[in-house]
Amino acid sequence: MSVLCIDCGNTRLKWGLRDGGAWLAQGALPLTRLDELTAGAERILACNVAGARGREAIEAFSARRGVAVEWLRSRAAQCGISNGYQHPEQLGADRWAALIGARHLYAGACLVVNSGTATTVDVLTADGCFRGGLILPGLAMMRGSLAANTADLPAGAGEMRELPTNTFDAIASGCLHATAGAIERMFRQIAAAPGACCLLSGGAAPAIAQYLTLPLRVIDNLVLEGLARVAGEAASLG
Repeated sequence: MSVLCIDCGNTRLKWGLRDGGAWLAQGALPLTRLDELTAGAERILACNVAGARGREAIEAFSARRGVAVEWLRSRAAQCGISNGYQHPEQLGADRWAALIGARHLYAGACLVVNSGTATTVDVLTADGCFRGGLILPGLAMMRGSLAANTADLPAGAGEMRELPTNTFDAIASGCLHATAGAIERMFRQIAAAPGACCLLSGGAAPAIAQYLTLPLRVIDNLVLEGLARVAGEAASLG
């Protein structure tokens, strides 16, 4: 059965068409151009962190296709993952999907990092327990907040430098150091586990990866991988 997996973020919508355990196609587009997505499917499984705007757009799109959308929501346990959040239902669906995708792709203890509009850094043990994690602004949001909330700091692009000597590079370097530092500090919690690894995904992954000094795998569309795993489990139970 073909399944259209949709990951609706704050900046863009990522999608993948899955059939028979393999991806047939993947892509990304702005939410306003959702109708340009021509891939047909028998099921639509989605997660959304873009609020009512994202939910309404996807539901309207699904209705036009004649296929009811199935929404992923965080649970206490699913697909071999147990949810250590105090209130499991409050965990973002994208984080839950990324954890499920990580568990499917990597059997050991791992740090699951998704770097988009926001950056999430989540600890997953080898036995599949999500112990908790961080949410911090993404790289672009960090830069934008400095420009928006200070009188003299510019929004222009800079480059990562070990010792920045201009303001543009100081901002770019500060944002990357803050993000890489948070990731590496969280990794300490699982560093002693055999084969511990950081699984890094999201639009900012290439920018962040080169400044991390820990075991690392960069994975495209980790949220979509989790959605595909959920879809496959549901199909096997059905």
